Amino acid sequence: MLILSAHSDDRYIEGVTSLGAVGFILKQSSLGDLSRAIRETAKGGTVVSPAVQKRLLESPPVPRGGGATPAKRVPRLSSREAEVLQLLSEGKANKETAAELGISIKTVEKHRQRLMSKLDIHDVAGLTRYAVTAGVVECRTRDSIA
Repeated sequence: MLILSAHSDDRYIEGVTSLGAVGFILKQSSLGDLSRAIRETAKGGTVVSPAVQKRLLESPPVPRGGGATPAKRVPRLSSREAEVLQLLSEGKANKETAAELGISIKTVEKHRQRLMSKLDIHDVAGLTRYAVTAGVVECRTRDSIA
């Protein structure tokens, strides 16, 4: 599900992603960004509007539950889990991730399941949000890739 919205507050984004959205594009995005987002989500990727992505990168991660938490424990990821998380966060489908890493699709799926279990996150959009907000992966916009 790809969301096209004028709303960009964190609560709204969290709400729609928890309902299964894997893409979130602001209405003021260019037609090109919208077209790329549609194609990427159709391939099974995850997309976040560049403006929202920039804001997520600039704001510190907010603990779940709203209150302050004592020294938040960040699960240790293996190097392969981090690679899989990076590629999934870039919107790569399991097949693309497998090809890039030289592993089977089933192995990618196992790494993804292990990541979700370790991080207590239950969808790829949530993994992407975690990766970006926790600074686990480098977030690149399409402009910086070209």
